[in-house]
Amino acid sequence: MRKILSLLLMLFMFLATSQMAFAKPKELKFIQVSDVHYIAGREDMKASLENLVKEINHMENIQFVVFTGDNIDNPNPKYLHEFLKTVNKIKYPCYFVIGNHDVSVNSGLNKDKYLDIIRHHNWFYPAWSPNYVFKKNGFVFVVVDGAKQVIPGPNGYYKQDTLDWLDKVLTKYKKKNVIIIQHFPVVEPKKMRSHSTYKAEKYLEVLDKYNNVMAVISGHYHTNKEDMRNGVYHVTTPAFAEGPHYYKLIEIVSTKNFLPMIFTQLRGVDL
Repeated sequence: MRKILSLLLMLFMFLATSQMAFAKPKELKFIQVSDVHYIAGREDMKASLENLVKEINHMENIQFVVFTGDNIDNPNPKYLHEFLKTVNKIKYPCYFVIGNHDVSVNSGLNKDKYLDIIRHHNWFYPAWSPNYVFKKNGFVFVVVDGAKQVIPGPNGYYKQDTLDWLDKVLTKYKKKNVIIIQHFPVVEPKKMRSHSTYKAEKYLEVLDKYNNVMAVISGHYHTNKEDMRNGVYHVTTPAFAEGPHYYKLIEIVSTKNFLPMIFTQLRGVDL
């Protein structure tokens, strides 16, 4: 009897470990598009954006699409309206980050008006602030705003109240895997003083307090670069505005008993 029980126990343990070893990993896929720099009335820009929409809509199992700033070339409400009319044809949820080309108080398109126009085209858009959080498949995505609207310029600036907010959010979700999405990188993909982030070290001090941040995903530099710093994957994506109209397919793979892994694939839109 003892031998039978021992054999049954061994069989149970084998089946349990086998299921763990061969368990199908969970996947989360999303699209990042950065620096579209859309100009209303430009047929070439409209065509490339429409082709992007068609390409995304032919993909399966995409959770969402995020546009990481400089969505329009100048803070002109007409540009934003036309951009959103095309983008809203994407069948997946879309999220937006504000970049340095997107807003200016003097132009009449400040951050509040920018978000109002987005909600005009999508009543269910969840963000009422440039800094916001959304969740997908157990992962927490944190959008962090570093754009200046009073004196716009290419240098990012994450104000102290924004960093305080980020600190609180990371504390709140310290037991969750977090992906941060923003326009301005805090780890420079290349030396470019005109585009650098003011006091980036203050931002990095906040990041260094936590071990639950998987990645910081950004654009702005119109270049492709990926760096690992203190266990955080810093992803910078090229500008969609420049041929061959790049975007990134980003995939998070999560397997039981293993840390989630993030993979990126740079793609260009066929014209």
